[in-house]
Amino acid sequence: MKRIFLLVVTNLAVLAVLTIVAHLIGLDRWLQVRGSSLDALLVVAAVFGFGGAFISLLMSKWMARNAMGVRVIREPTTANEQWLVGLVARLAHAAGVGMPEVGVFDSPQPNAFATGYSRDSALVAVSTGLLAAMNEQEIEAVLGHELTHVANGDMVTLTLIQGVVNTFVIFLSRIIGNLVDRTLFRSEDGRGPAYFLSVIASQILLGILANMIVMAFSRWREFRADRGGAHLAGVANMIAALEELKRAHEPLPSHQFAAFGITSGPVARGLQRLFMSHPPLDERIAALRALPAA
Repeated sequence: MKRIFLLVVTNLAVLAVLTIVAHLIGLDRWLQVRGSSLDALLVVAAVFGFGGAFISLLMSKWMARNAMGVRVIREPTTANEQWLVGLVARLAHAAGVGMPEVGVFDSPQPNAFATGYSRDSALVAVSTGLLAAMNEQEIEAVLGHELTHVANGDMVTLTLIQGVVNTFVIFLSRIIGNLVDRTLFRSEDGRGPAYFLSVIASQILLGILANMIVMAFSRWREFRADRGGAHLAGVANMIAALEELKRAHEPLPSHQFAAFGITSGPVARGLQRLFMSHPPLDERIAALRALPAA
């Protein structure tokens, strides 16, 4: 969950930097002088929008390793490390992906993630809390879930969706900035003092709305990854792993987990649900129980 949050925050930060750079080098003014060409503006928006998303994707492994303190297992030195690397290798082969890097990070909470810019260049990491709390079958199900993300190319698809919404955020924010400046300051070319401030404000607002789309895809892909984990490790083991996650996170230690969907209470409803990267665990468990018998 934190990995998705880091990706979104990095993407927004890259967009903010690109916006400031565009203003400082005069790119916005260059477009306006040429009649605010919508075609040219859309091209620039697409370059910046997809650029920000793909920069975030390329940085994803480095960012996850450093932000979460992941220790990559280069050469297994203990029996547990050998078992973990061997399990990932077996699941990766079954999922049809290249052998990912395998890592462990210190956290009392059971957690795991997979990230990377391609199916054959991924990083799969588990927390020390997960290794301590779950049995071997449950760990296998969790890793099957994460490797399904890799096999489905979820990070790349998420990046493409982010690039599309970024493009429209950049495009529409400049249209809004131009209109606001013309309306408030009566400037003929829309290049008055209100333009840049309006662009920044509208880009933030539209970016928040656009992230609802990204989070909706993220929630959908979790159901699909659960089915993949169930296929690789068994439905019962996948359900048991989610039940263990539920026990570990309830009662919640703080409200920070609510935004990531590790809850089944009122927070899972209403406006806040639109910003959750993961569906509530109860819904994921129910979806697995509704699968037809093999």
